[in-house]
Amino acid sequence: MGRLDVEGDSYRFRYTRGAERALREARFPLSLEFPYIAKDYRAKNLFVTFGNRVMARGRPDRADHLRSLGLEENADPVEILSVNGGRRVTDAYQVFPKLSKDEEGKFTCRFFLHGWRYTPGTAQDRIDRLKGWEKLRVGIELENPATGRAAQIQTEDYHMIGWAPRWLAPDVAAAAGETGECAARVVRINPLPPPSPQRVLIEMTGRWDAHEPMTGGDFVPLVGD
Repeated sequence: MGRLDVEGDSYRFRYTRGAERALREARFPLSLEFPYIAKDYRAKNLFVTFGNRVMARGRPDRADHLRSLGLEENADPVEILSVNGGRRVTDAYQVFPKLSKDEEGKFTCRFFLHGWRYTPGTAQDRIDRLKGWEKLRVGIELENPATGRAAQIQTEDYHMIGWAPRWLAPDVAAAAGETGECAARVVRINPLPPPSPQRVLIEMTGRWDAHEPMTGGDFVPLVGD
């Protein structure tokens, strides 16, 4: 739908072609803070739409919350949004970081395991026995009934425990197809009952050769640089 950039000490928001498609196909409403689809929004402070998705400083449970995200107490709002997904019960927006690769084509990203509540009981029992920094396997589904392509997360003893986020699947599939280099490991297992989407924090690494992540049509800003 949109792209948030940090530029020095200021913030910038632009809608992307994905917003046009969402409006056309699903009549998805634009944010009240960003009512014009072709405008370039800039601000010195983080936009309220995003700031409301970060736990306020001074909250007594903030340190525990950041620990559950695998972050230090001095984490900035953008770092927090890149892990917590920006979920709120009042809307359907999600926030995720832009993938990038280094000079060698390598990438690293973190996310919470998706779909674990829909796995069989044996898989959920295996989740309870996960250990920090345990190695995991990544498998690509080409015909997932819900999403088409999907990236499965499996334990090394072949329990399918859930999926990577939907937004990650095309780029993970590209890494698996180009170089075969894509792996994952457990960063943290939050004890039950956590906020249900934040049970298992995972770090994924991989490498692309020619592939440029998140450059497809939906990701292209409607206002250029």
